[in-house]
Amino acid sequence: MKLSVAQGTALSVGAVLGTGVISMPALAAGVAGPASLVAWAALILLSAPLAWTFAALGARHPDSGGVSTYVRLAFGPRAAAAVGWCFYFAVPLGAPAAAAFAGGYVADVAGGGQATVLVTFLGSVGAVYAMNWFGLRISGRVQLVLTGVLAVLLLITVVTALPHADLGNLTPFAPHGWAGVGAAAAVLVWGFAGWEAVSSLSPDYRNPRRDVPRATAVAVAVVGALYLAVAVTSVLVLGPALGDSQAPLADLLAVGVGGPVRIVTAVVAVLLTVGAMNAYFAGASRLGTALARDGALPARVFGTERGSLTFVLAGSLVSVLLPIALHTSMLLVTGCFTLVYVLGTAAALRLLPRGAARGWAAVAFLAVIVLLVLTGLPALLSLVVAAGAIGYQAWRASRPAKSARPSSISAESAAPNPNTNPACEVA
Repeated sequence: MKLSVAQGTALSVGAVLGTGVISMPALAAGVAGPASLVAWAALILLSAPLAWTFAALGARHPDSGGVSTYVRLAFGPRAAAAVGWCFYFAVPLGAPAAAAFAGGYVADVAGGGQATVLVTFLGSVGAVYAMNWFGLRISGRVQLVLTGVLAVLLLITVVTALPHADLGNLTPFAPHGWAGVGAAAAVLVWGFAGWEAVSSLSPDYRNPRRDVPRATAVAVAVVGALYLAVAVTSVLVLGPALGDSQAPLADLLAVGVGGPVRIVTAVVAVLLTVGAMNAYFAGASRLGTALARDGALPARVFGTERGSLTFVLAGSLVSVLLPIALHTSMLLVTGCFTLVYVLGTAAALRLLPRGAARGWAAVAFLAVIVLLVLTGLPALLSLVVAAGAIGYQAWRASRPAKSARPSSISAESAAPNPNTNPACEVA
């Protein structure tokens, strides 16, 4: 079954919105105060050219390798392996961190502390694994329902809480100085990661040339509107308490509606987490098989989508046992994703035709370079992973037997566009 525009939009919204909306307002406010809204606005503006760049690449070169394929076309197989490894191995490392936010909401209601967080993680990752085991026919439909329900619940939260806003909560605007805005932006990259994840799903659309840009455009609008609405409402309603909140969405709904709303928000948090992990697992399972096809991973383990998916599950179960603080884990993952953005947008500058598409790619490229610097030392993990990919390529090249069959997509090829309506073209 091929993805419809609605299902593709839902997967994109789920991948990007994900756990960010239940956790990022508090984390950003904790390091920047009300000035975190500046970082929110900047990241929302950045997401448009970044998303459009990956949509343009996916529409022209639909392949399950996603960003790895684009980098291979532009810079060769070693760079492609590096970017593919950075994304693929960041997914299982990020899964426990993503589930930790939802687990905090569940623990806020049920108690149990870290044990509850662990059970929430196991339940979420198990559900996502099962959905993707049966393919996009199941996971795409589930994602569509999840996204619709969650959008409605977030709108209810904002509408009911906003009447309690206090403009006095905007002062002092930058209690930690303007350097805090940069620190907040580095944290918020976590909340905006995801556009690269769904690029691996581009060949699964019914008509990639037409449908990928449409789904992306709608997703950018929905994500931007919901993120900004929740962030502004959180700052204006919760004020200084926002930075210390363990469950800001629950606090907002409690102010707006009252009553036993924390159960509702715990359910919302779990659904958001499942939606984000669903999109990432779907994209990663396809990326793993593409990397094996291109010789960047061993085909015996990663040669099938189910084998690749099972590795992501196993890696997630190992990652949850690592003694790494949540904040550090987030920065490690966003460092890997940001390097993927840097190489992906650089590839776009070589692959996309001159005009608006290349202009958007240039804006996105410059912006993600700044974000990589803001991530700081944790971004070094991405360089270690990239070095591992290049080392594997060198080792494999020394072996006598090689059976890689790289994708037939070339830099000169592009997906056909049977629809001649210019409105459906990607510049």
